[in-house]
Amino acid sequence: MPVPILTAHDATGHIHLIIGSNPLASARCTRSTECGAKAILIAPPEAHLHYSLAKRVEDGQVEWRKKPFMDEDLQSLGRREVDHVVDAVFVTLGGKVQLSAHISTLCRKLRIPVNVADSPNLCTFTLLSTHSDGPLQIGITTSGKGCKLASRIRRELAATLPPNFGVAIERLGGMRRRIFEEDHRQHDLADAAADNSDDDAPAQKASFNQLVRDSDHDAAKTRRMRWLSQICEYWPLRRLASISDAEIETILQSYSPSSTVVQPPLGLQSDISTFSSVTRKPLIILAGSGPGSPHLLTVATHRAIQIADVILADKLVPAPVLDLIPRRTPVHIARKFPGNADAAQQELLEMGLEALQKGLTVLRLKQGDPYVYGRGGEEYIFFREHGYIPMVLPGITSSLAAPLFAAIPPTHRNVSDQILICTGTGRKGAAPAPPPYVKSQTVVFLMALHRLSSLVDSLLGLTRPDALSNSSPNPFPWPRETPCAVIERASCPDQRVIRSSLAHVVTAIEEEGSRPPGLLVVGWSCDVLKSTGGATWIMEDGFRGFEELFTGENKIRELLGEL
Repeated sequence: MPVPILTAHDATGHIHLIIGSNPLASARCTRSTECGAKAILIAPPEAHLHYSLAKRVEDGQVEWRKKPFMDEDLQSLGRREVDHVVDAVFVTLGGKVQLSAHISTLCRKLRIPVNVADSPNLCTFTLLSTHSDGPLQIGITTSGKGCKLASRIRRELAATLPPNFGVAIERLGGMRRRIFEEDHRQHDLADAAADNSDDDAPAQKASFNQLVRDSDHDAAKTRRMRWLSQICEYWPLRRLASISDAEIETILQSYSPSSTVVQPPLGLQSDISTFSSVTRKPLIILAGSGPGSPHLLTVATHRAIQIADVILADKLVPAPVLDLIPRRTPVHIARKFPGNADAAQQELLEMGLEALQKGLTVLRLKQGDPYVYGRGGEEYIFFREHGYIPMVLPGITSSLAAPLFAAIPPTHRNVSDQILICTGTGRKGAAPAPPPYVKSQTVVFLMALHRLSSLVDSLLGLTRPDALSNSSPNPFPWPRETPCAVIERASCPDQRVIRSSLAHVVTAIEEEGSRPPGLLVVGWSCDVLKSTGGATWIMEDGFRGFEELFTGENKIRELLGEL
């Protein structure tokens, strides 16, 4: 069956017709009045109204027309501005009643949305099982296949959300409006400059993590809005839910439209100051958290998370890993947003040094491995120069794990005997020289998707790596038909793989959007286990690679418990 379109419909001031007087009619009237519509109940005068429905009628919240349904009701009880045609009809009599089918037919002819209880074939729309928390609305439907199951799914999803999350969404929405108004006044921005992303956007735009240079004045004008988008994308929901009005003000002041300097970090300075000096030896730990899934943490890193007094985390460390941090432990998430990486990096180093001087155990939690494009060596030198020798804990690097979870063997007999790991973004955003084409080589590009178009052009020998680079075009260009894959959020439940070729991968990302963090794998090994089958690109969404492993573990524990 076709997939229905799920929409959030503004029914303020609309006229809803409810046919029937049973408890379901009461529920339909309640839903209509809650969304701002006027509910008109059609039921004979001798009908026995449910208690709550009778109370609403008595209070004037529901208008009861004490008469049987008449065909002309559909075109006479509505609003004047729509020629008195009602806006929606709810029939609560059930599908076996002949009148229900008759009303459904009339509504379809008049193009009036109609819902008939327990009769999906007579409905033009169905109501979802909903969870409401202020501006947050979550709706679940099983398309008429199992309403009880929809209710259970809704309850379980809602239970995973932080308490009072709607209040935080309201605060963030207020911040967004204020940023737009202030930046609009200062820079005279066009409306298109605002972050007008819809709720139904399947992914971030391909330019989500695009580098912002100081010379890029137009991008700098909307820096605060881009920064807010990054917070909503990367901060754990638990952290977003705890945001306060005072923190909102700090954020707005820290990133004033004219400011290029990062101000003192949000919240953590006061958290560190609450620790009195201790006598135990201070310790700095540089640890990798792996590609994304908490199942891939090393035991040593998990232990470091539990014992740390302060944790300084990369913005790309996913929420499931951050959720392992004890609530008592202060956490600062790096504010490494486009155009702010160096200042934010220095901020983290100074925060770590301050905590060490107080005798604390500091965990610098990175994604992947600290020494694989994680600036771990730089941080090691910084802390060593200040008298603290870091403990370095390895992490599974996404450059090797992501291809594995995408069914790409970087080495394969007679196909690839070399692996090259590259960065797509050098110092100050400059593009490194592209690697020459070697057919037996698999190349993994990290931090490259924000400039995918220019990277692919440089690989194909069409342009220099970057307009600011003095490098020559690639002397050994790659063939356009070379297979490649973009792998995003590797090992996480929302992992996505886009398989394509160098000829089409840029178009694929522009069409499908971005789901950072991600990487690009290029080489003939991409076609060994899976291929596009002749399509310009294919997309694979979702990852369930650990389910059987941990389900089996639970079963074993259950059996041992029985013994």
